[in-house]
Amino acid sequence: MKKQLLKQALSLGMAAVLLVGCSGGSTGGDTTGSGTDTGTENQTQQTDGGSDTGAADAGDITVGVSMPTKDLQRWNQDGANMQAELEAAGYKVDLQYASNDVQQQLSQVENMINNQVDVLVIAAIEGSSLGEALDMAKTAGIPVIAYDRLLMNSDAVSYYATFDNYMVGTVQGQYIIDELDLDNAEGPFNLEITAGDPGDNNAMFFYNGAMDLLKPYIESGKLVIQSGQQEFEDVATAVWATETAQSRAENILSSYYADGTNVDVWLCSNDSTALGVENALAANYNGEYPIVTGQDCDIENTKNMIADPPKQSMSVFKDTRTLASQVVKMVTQIVNGETVDVNDTDTYNNGVITVPSYLCEPVFADASNYKELLIDSGYYTEDQLK
Repeated sequence: MKKQLLKQALSLGMAAVLLVGCSGGSTGGDTTGSGTDTGTENQTQQTDGGSDTGAADAGDITVGVSMPTKDLQRWNQDGANMQAELEAAGYKVDLQYASNDVQQQLSQVENMINNQVDVLVIAAIEGSSLGEALDMAKTAGIPVIAYDRLLMNSDAVSYYATFDNYMVGTVQGQYIIDELDLDNAEGPFNLEITAGDPGDNNAMFFYNGAMDLLKPYIESGKLVIQSGQQEFEDVATAVWATETAQSRAENILSSYYADGTNVDVWLCSNDSTALGVENALAANYNGEYPIVTGQDCDIENTKNMIADPPKQSMSVFKDTRTLASQVVKMVTQIVNGETVDVNDTDTYNNGVITVPSYLCEPVFADASNYKELLIDSGYYTEDQLK
């Protein structure tokens, strides 16, 4: 009976959340975005429709956490951090990984709903693939937090917790501008681009953030893309696969750089694609080693970053402990009928509603600061990076 009363309270909160989400910004906005103002004070969204349900007993709450895969290091860390934080707060956790299989993730989420979880946290394999499950969650009155990947084309998404994904791209773009001294150097410099998964809404944010900064230099001729592959659909990498990124990079190197032409910089949206490019460079390239960007500070990539000579120049660091802590806070606010912290109600339109969002701020790591960011903070041990 106690759990049923909680479900009814959460259902009321869910309805209020969706109304707020619809009014949080223009629902006709660009789903790829071009930036976001995160410098303002956090806004809040009311979850209890004005009624005071009182604090819930955490021990009666089960949180379903759906992660896309164990194949990428970062999702293992995200899942582990999330489970640890939620269990420390007293919640029961149903954590499942979907092996990058859309149907498997759909089935897992539906099972969580049938098992009457109280809140769902979902990092989708493909943002538009879970419509049936989201409809089920809405009918059951289960709030849904999209985790680091926006759930698309549904009004059943209560909140979105992520890093400022456009800023991830701008951090990469600005790093390239600074390292090449593009405002002063004569150039030209050769640039190649490897972007992320077309099924991941974040991939376009990363791409746009970097390209918005680099396009003026491309248009002026200071940056030259020898392959001519610049548009997102030409540089995207399905499921962020290292092997796919490597194969494409090998083709580019053999077609455009086999004559000794140098690649000066290779913009990679994340570490798994960067690793593919680095593998291709090691096997198929004899010129001066390029600047290579990345994201996530995966162990193998961090080792490449601090190697002598380095094989990767930088990686955008998104401390998943920070994101996990924020999601646990949001879960607690939801189940207690409290206001939920958000700091963006304009940017993340999923095709149906603009989803109230909390954006954490990313920073970059390189050989000069990795010890402070990754080791001194306890994210890694020194032994892990040997």
